[in-house]
Amino acid sequence: MEKLTGLKKFKTAVFISGTGSNLKNLIKFSKIKKTPISINLIISNTNKAKGLKYANQFNIRKKIFNFQNLKNIEKKILILLKKEKISLICLAGFMRILSKNFIKKFDGKIINIHPSLLPKYKGLNTHEKAIKNKDKYGGCSVHYVTSKLDSGKIILQKKVKITAKDDFISLSKRVLKEEHKLYPAAILKIFN
Repeated sequence: MEKLTGLKKFKTAVFISGTGSNLKNLIKFSKIKKTPISINLIISNTNKAKGLKYANQFNIRKKIFNFQNLKNIEKKILILLKKEKISLICLAGFMRILSKNFIKKFDGKIINIHPSLLPKYKGLNTHEKAIKNKDKYGGCSVHYVTSKLDSGKIILQKKVKITAKDDFISLSKRVLKEEHKLYPAAILKIFN
């Protein structure tokens, strides 16, 4: 990533599928004085994503794409990203896999937050897996997106101790709190 120069903020698109708690957190982060990013676009693969309400609340452009025809949709998204001069894509609970071609076109400029200490537990149900395997720690990772699922270079991670009382719901709540701190910290690290 480029060094932060003057007051120029890097236009960012956030891709979501769900409640948007990381999106809301990134929007708040984008409003502080020393932030390197501005959130200019929210993309979702479903109109049921609760996080879309933040587009209206914070007056950010939103676009919903039906991912049935991936090649076609990705072409449309790339055109939109170019038109909006987007420099960074943050995946925040985006439950679709982007194609190799799409990732190559935005190489090194797509990051994701994942609720495990990668390379452990790629994909879904990470907290259940950590508890089932009697891990001492769960956690979260921010990483670059590559064509291999949850396999890109790790930017930052945060460990969360798993207690004897934890179930996947209590663990996921504690990990989510850490995600909200980790994503902005990872973005600052990228741009500094």
